[in-house]
Amino acid sequence: MATAKELQELTAEDLKRRADELRGTLFQDRLKLKTGALDNPAERTTHKRDLARVLTVLTQKQNQAKKV
Repeated sequence: MATAKELQELTAEDLKRRADELRGTLFQDRLKLKTGALDNPAERTTHKRDLARVLTVLTQKQNQAKKV
């Protein structure tokens, strides 16, 4: 996944799209966890952190847009 600096270069629409993709991935991870099909539980943690990173950068961009 991209670092925060790389995410800051993306537009707000790209960040929203990436957040939606990560939410879908987390949903699939949750289903796999319940059925016992999740091969690597650490990926779920990584996806959660990636989503948090994307949402943080998105919030920062939106706050900057309000100030201008």
